[in-house]
Amino acid sequence: MTILQTLVNGIVLGALYACLAVGFSLVWGVLNIINMLHGSLIILGGYLTFFAWHSYGIHPLLALPFVAIFIFCIGYVLQLTLINRVVNEPVLTTLTLTFGLDLILYNIMNVYYTATPVRVTLDLGIVQIGNIVMPVDRLLGMALALILTGLLYVVMRGSRIGRAIVAVRMDRTAAELMGVRVDRIYAVTFGIGALMAGAAGAVFSMVYPVTTNLTGAFLGKAFVVCVIGGLGSVPGALVGGLVLGIIESFAGQFFGPQHALTVGFLLMLFLLVVKPTGLTGIKGYE
Repeated sequence: MTILQTLVNGIVLGALYACLAVGFSLVWGVLNIINMLHGSLIILGGYLTFFAWHSYGIHPLLALPFVAIFIFCIGYVLQLTLINRVVNEPVLTTLTLTFGLDLILYNIMNVYYTATPVRVTLDLGIVQIGNIVMPVDRLLGMALALILTGLLYVVMRGSRIGRAIVAVRMDRTAAELMGVRVDRIYAVTFGIGALMAGAAGAVFSMVYPVTTNLTGAFLGKAFVVCVIGGLGSVPGALVGGLVLGIIESFAGQFFGPQHALTVGFLLMLFLLVVKPTGLTGIKGYE
């Protein structure tokens, strides 16, 4: 495999990682919650997309927005009714609560969907430019991941709700004094994080098989991307995802695929020591 082919593979994988991690990063950065439920929400998005396609014939591109909105509602309700009650408690409390919710969702999916890997098979063929060969479904997944990440960036930068989220992140007390309903902003933020997780799962199901056995792996990827790129920002998730994807692609090429994940975690540990804010992070948000 040529270096250019390995690089392209890494960029495609990195875009998917960025979409996978941006919701996790947003929730962690704004609410100071390490959302252990994130990996299961990704798999839920993949499962719902798969069964919409295979059971009802709904094209995954049409199912994606409905899946994302449905999982947004789940996240919003969970935050508003449960997590908001302990959001000001120590991080261990919210971590334990989201871990318990993750176990519940994980077991529900195992009961109704089983742990059998599933994938939306679109069979779109391949594209070849010179020596670079890439399946069209992977290019479609990369494009969707970048579009979703870009849309979130636009919402955060250009909408009232986005500015309110940023204000709460910067100074909760000042935001409350300016009339921002912090509990609702927290619920919306958690809902957006869930929406991005569900959308990422829908995209992943078009490219790779998804199964409940991957919930921990996806959660770990999101964590590494946040540490590498920087916490709480869309550009940070994009940078972190691309860096991790490229590093894993080259590590898999030179050291074997079984060592790609190890190299990614070693990079995370290195950055925690030398630059705990991440590549794009701001001091105070590590």
